[in-house]
Amino acid sequence: MSKKSGRRDAAEPMEETQETPAAEAAQETAAETAEETAAKTPSREEQLERELERERAKAEDFKRKWYSVSAEYENYRKRTVNQSAQRYQEGRADVVGKLFPIADNLGRALAACREEGTRKGIEMVTAAFEKILAEEKIEVIDPLGQPFDAEKHEAIMAVEPEAGEESGTVKQVYAKGYMQNGKVLRFAQVVVVK
Repeated sequence: MSKKSGRRDAAEPMEETQETPAAEAAQETAAETAEETAAKTPSREEQLERELERERAKAEDFKRKWYSVSAEYENYRKRTVNQSAQRYQEGRADVVGKLFPIADNLGRALAACREEGTRKGIEMVTAAFEKILAEEKIEVIDPLGQPFDAEKHEAIMAVEPEAGEESGTVKQVYAKGYMQNGKVLRFAQVVVVK
C-alpha cells in the first residue's frame, strides 16, 4: 500500500489475515457436520431403491388381496349355485308333497272299490303317481310289520298287543311316509303295538 493514497497497489501482495482459533474450530465443526449429514443422507440411488421396495410391498399386498377377493367370490358363486339347486329341489319336493294326500285318498278308494272298471282306473292313476315319485327319487315309507322308528314314523295311536305281536312294531299304516335323498318329506303315520 502506498502511504499517500491509502490505496493498495496491485503489485503489492495482500497480507494474509490470520484466523482466530475459535473461527477455525467453528469451520472444522461445520465441515464435520456437513460430512455427517452427507453420510446420513442417502444417495439418489438409495432413495430410489427404498421407494422401489415400498412399491413392491404395496404391489404384493394388492396381489394378496386380489387373490383373497377372487377366492371369496368363487366360493360365493359356488355356494349360490348350490343353494339355488337345493331350493329348486326343495320346491319340487314341496309341490309333489302336496300330492301325498291325494295318493292317500286314491289308496283308500282302491281298497273300498268293488267295481272292476273303476278299480283299474284308480290303479292307473296310482301307477302314474308312483312313476312321478320314482322320477323325483322319492321313496315310499311303508313300515307295516317293522319296528317303530321315530326318525321316519309318527305314532298316532298305540294298541294292546295280540297273540304273537311284538311290542314296538307297526301294526297298521294310516298314511304312508315319503323321503327323498335321505330327507323325510312326510312321516309315515302309524299305529304301534304297545
